[in-house]
Amino acid sequence: MYSLIVPVYRNEDSIHDLLATVDNMNTELGGQLEAVFVVDGSPDKSAELLASLLPQQRFAARLILLSRNFGSFAAIRAGLQHATGRYFAVMAADLQEPPELALEFFHTLEAGEYDVVVGTREGRADPLASRLSANLFWGVYRKFVVSDMPRGGVDIFGCNAAFRDTLLTCEEANTSLVALLFWLGFRRKQVAYTRRPREHGSSGWTLKKKVTYFMDSIFAFTDLPVRVLMTFGVIGLAVSVILGLVVLLARLAGLFDVPGYAATILVVLFFGGINALGLGVVGSYAWRAYENTKRRPLAIVMRELSFPAQDVLSHGKP
Repeated sequence: MYSLIVPVYRNEDSIHDLLATVDNMNTELGGQLEAVFVVDGSPDKSAELLASLLPQQRFAARLILLSRNFGSFAAIRAGLQHATGRYFAVMAADLQEPPELALEFFHTLEAGEYDVVVGTREGRADPLASRLSANLFWGVYRKFVVSDMPRGGVDIFGCNAAFRDTLLTCEEANTSLVALLFWLGFRRKQVAYTRRPREHGSSGWTLKKKVTYFMDSIFAFTDLPVRVLMTFGVIGLAVSVILGLVVLLARLAGLFDVPGYAATILVVLFFGGINALGLGVVGSYAWRAYENTKRRPLAIVMRELSFPAQDVLSHGKP
């Protein structure tokens, strides 16, 4: 059985095309497809349309209604929790990702050589502004969060049951599902595709959501802000010592006669550097405490093989 996870948000106009596409996929898979639609608190009539149309479909389906809008990653997670297949794939309800991509995910996973397959965009039929902002977003993401993230980013993926079960053990809030795909490891394959133009509605992936997602990724997967702060603290302390010596020598040489000037500058520079360094040190301890609260596994066993002893006669001995 193959499980297709489809998060739905403001996709009322594309529901009919979506169901026709899923029906074709079910035919391609020999009628073994289970579609799990997760309506993420959508304010339109997506839930009503799916509830009325799904009983008429030729494929098995589940409809999950979330109590409010939790975000696409939370919706995908909920879909994975309720799916019952052996292989799983995620597909966007707006059909901007070609459905053939999900089929390729299933066939790749079924071959048994990979545990997770991610779709990487090699091109996109989006407006220029969207392409530029997306390239900037994923470029910064690669630089500071996940260095082996594909240049075009990742929106959809497929996985087997072992990877799904491990992914669901990470129960942290305010995190990045995409970053978790890479953090977990396993045998991973990338499949390139070109994103299609959007035919219905507008994207709910707003600038505010992008910024929030990026901040969640930064604070959940890297201690870069803490390390930057500590670096500035060390640099500031070193500079304050050097400038302090310059001010002290200048005062001893009689280059200025303002009372208290040297002492004031020395105190400000020294304690300013100490303050930044101290914040960096405290931040390092806070980061380690935060890491422990996330309760991610310290190591992940991808598979376990056992080899029973063989009853072998050696050198003709009984």
